[in-house]
Amino acid sequence: MGDRDENKQDAGRAGDAQIIPLNTDGRADGAPSARPVRRRGSRAQAGVPARRRAPARDQPAQGAPAGDPVDMGPPDADHPVPAQPGDGPDLAGGGDDTDGSDNPTGAAIGELEAALAGMLAFLRRRITGDYVIDEHGFDADLTEHLLAPLLRPVYRDYFRVETRGLENIPDTGGALVVANHSGTLPVDALMMAMAILDHHPAHRNLRMLAADLVFAVPFLAPFARKIGNTLACQPDAERLLRAGHLVGVWPEGFKGVGKPFRDRYTLQRFGRGGFVSAALRTGVPIIPCTVVGAEEIYPMIGNARSLARLLGLPYLPITPTFPWLGLLGLVPLPSKWFIEFGEPVPTDGYPPEAADDPMLVFELTDSIRETIQHTLYSLLMQRRSVFF
Repeated sequence: MGDRDENKQDAGRAGDAQIIPLNTDGRADGAPSARPVRRRGSRAQAGVPARRRAPARDQPAQGAPAGDPVDMGPPDADHPVPAQPGDGPDLAGGGDDTDGSDNPTGAAIGELEAALAGMLAFLRRRITGDYVIDEHGFDADLTEHLLAPLLRPVYRDYFRVETRGLENIPDTGGALVVANHSGTLPVDALMMAMAILDHHPAHRNLRMLAADLVFAVPFLAPFARKIGNTLACQPDAERLLRAGHLVGVWPEGFKGVGKPFRDRYTLQRFGRGGFVSAALRTGVPIIPCTVVGAEEIYPMIGNARSLARLLGLPYLPITPTFPWLGLLGLVPLPSKWFIEFGEPVPTDGYPPEAADDPMLVFELTDSIRETIQHTLYSLLMQRRSVFF
């Protein structure tokens, strides 16, 4: 019995010895390798065995049964594991939070950084005096780097202005832009200036001819000068046009900007045509401009005439929100805007004395007024609603 038991144990040991697991290089587990293993970087210096490469996804590792997980060890800088589709967290937007091209958050951060850098540069120029003011008091640096950033969100996001016909404005040289006027407050002039500054290829500044009242208000007068306004008179208009500036004029004046809501989009009289005379004397083109949307920002349903005369104002508007809501009533309604610049009307073909011909001046004035009125009707038909 003892000999049979010993024979069985020897046979069991012999059977166990036949089952020897092999590594992928064909040697027994634990046996020394016939070939030296080259190691790179800090892992070789520390004596840590090099990690095997990850097998292709959906394929079993060599020497391992299909479907069994393979322990590849921790990743390191010398043996990176290629990124696979589906790896990593699922981020909405498909990009890094700091990537401005694919991620809205990154884009907003980039815009904020650019705005802060621009503001710091503006403050440095103001402190060092590195800016220019022309003979009419226009401060281009203040207009482009202080006023424009404040108006840009209003133009782009609040009124959602769509601008057309900018190719009709010349890149250089003098030109006279003639537009309809409305809205209780002259916001339309500012939006026109923003459209040309931001979207015209030459990014020109619009020099605006303003009424006498603008320069009679103590705090408003110097600021109006700095952002490009000048007195609406023949000498100033002709000086600007001869100097090659882009000049804006609103011939309806207070009759247009202060008309009641029931008369919206009906042009008022264009005065005596002084703007046409200025264009004829300087030989610059006249560009008709049509604005739709300004009529609805402050719907004027009444006019406190007695109080307006007492305050020396041409009118004192009563709207659905003002004065009932106090200062909150000064917030304009978010109407949808269209601004269209029409084809230029040339004046360089007329002789210099044509500016003194009242019949010619009247015909050109009436023709430009009719062009703007017809364009108003056309744009109103294209607009889906007041606020969309």
